[in-house]
Amino acid sequence: MIDSAHLLAAYDEQLRTDAETPSAISVTRHGPLRLVTFAGGRGFVTYRDLDGADAGTIRRLVAEVLAHYRADPEINRVEWKTRGHDHAPGLHETLLDNGFTADDTESIMVGEARLLAVDVPLPEGVTLRRVTEEPDVRAMVAMQDEVFGTPASDDMANAMLRRLALGDGMEMWVAEAEGQIVSAGRLEPVSGTNFAGIWGGATREQWRGRGIYRALTAARARSALHNGKTLINSDSTEYSRPILERSGLVKVSTTTPYMWKR
Repeated sequence: MIDSAHLLAAYDEQLRTDAETPSAISVTRHGPLRLVTFAGGRGFVTYRDLDGADAGTIRRLVAEVLAHYRADPEINRVEWKTRGHDHAPGLHETLLDNGFTADDTESIMVGEARLLAVDVPLPEGVTLRRVTEEPDVRAMVAMQDEVFGTPASDDMANAMLRRLALGDGMEMWVAEAEGQIVSAGRLEPVSGTNFAGIWGGATREQWRGRGIYRALTAARARSALHNGKTLINSDSTEYSRPILERSGLVKVSTTTPYMWKR
């Protein structure tokens, strides 16, 4: 029997640390919070827990976080990452009162990599490969932007190219058919942990339901095992969650990002 409590404890203990933000430009500790700055003017707030903070303390922390980021003219947006299992009285209301907006809630999925690393038949004419060259990276990110309905921008592609140049273990995988990328996703082995994350999964609508995303996930899981990672984690939409559940991953909690823009 899969022990979801054990998986959630591993997630909290191993991932809610500096391991969560390997490409950070800077990290400032503020009480229980980690205030992270990424390239491109992006702030990010995360933490292991809120150290038993009550509603009044949380109101103070949110105000202090905004003051911290407002003081940096380079910061144009901030994400506060919440988890559904945290004790955080009044956090939702306080974030909204301070100009944050809630994005869609996603499922935190955790499980053993070996459960995903299975042979999945691909539709005829579909192939998988890992990409490392700039034109491929830009094409992959453009496809993801299109699928997610994100405004076209060079920011994410530039960030991914910086990550590849760092050689921190991140991998980018695509499925191709008829001369175009039809599905894509990243693998991010987390240094010093048993985990590798699978992120950015996107499949063009007309290619969904044909096993391509599952095959892409299996390829990433095999690579994770090759790199000594035994656990997989993912923040999953309601499209990808059932696929991962069928492969043996478990929903251990939820996560909701709250966004602030200058």
